[in-house]
Amino acid sequence: MSTTATTPAHATPPNIPSKTTAQSELNALTVAAEGSMTGYSRDLFPHWITISGTCNTRETVLKRDGTNVVVGSDCYPDSGSWHSPYDGITEYAASDIDIDHVVPLAEAWRSGAGSWTTSKREDFANDLAYPQLIAVTDNVNSSKGDKDPAAWKPPLSSYYCTYSKMWIRSKYHWGLTLQSSEKTALQSMLNTCSS
Repeated sequence: MSTTATTPAHATPPNIPSKTTAQSELNALTVAAEGSMTGYSRDLFPHWITISGTCNTRETVLKRDGTNVVVGSDCYPDSGSWHSPYDGITEYAASDIDIDHVVPLAEAWRSGAGSWTTSKREDFANDLAYPQLIAVTDNVNSSKGDKDPAAWKPPLSSYYCTYSKMWIRSKYHWGLTLQSSEKTALQSMLNTCSS
C-alpha cells in the first residue's frame, strides 16, 4: 500500500527567522575560537532515528521537502521529486538526495556540542522543529562536508539569504558558538536578504 504526501515544491525547513530576527540572533551568538575535533565521531550524534511508525528522520525530511512523494509501507519514497535549493538541481530518485545537517555535526562538535550529552546530540542530529535538516543533492552535500560559511556557501547565491538565516537560527537555538570568520561570512550572506 502506498500513500501520497503532496507538499509544495521547494519545501523549506520550519522556523526560518526573518532578516531582523536573524540579525538579532547573529549579534547574540558568542564568537569563540573553534574547538578541537578530539573525540569526535558521527556515532556520537545518533541520527535517522524513528520519528513515526516505520519513518525515520531521513524519510520524514524526504517527504517534507519533496514534491508528489509516494512512499511504501517501509516509508521509503518509491517516487517523487526533490529540488535542491543549494544548487538548483531537481532529482527524481531519493537515492540521489542527502539530508544535509545545515550546521554539520563536526562543526557543531567544534562549536560546543562536544560537551553535550549523547541524548542532546541525538536531538540536534534529528532536529525537525528548527531549520537544521534539508534535502539536497548528494553531490552538493559532499562538496560542503563539515565546512562553515567562511569556507563553503551554496553554489546558488540566490540562496545565501535563506541559508544564512537557517545556519544562524540553528546555532542560536542550540547555543553553539561561531568563529569570527564565520560571523563575517554569515553577515555578508544575511545582507543579501530583503526581509
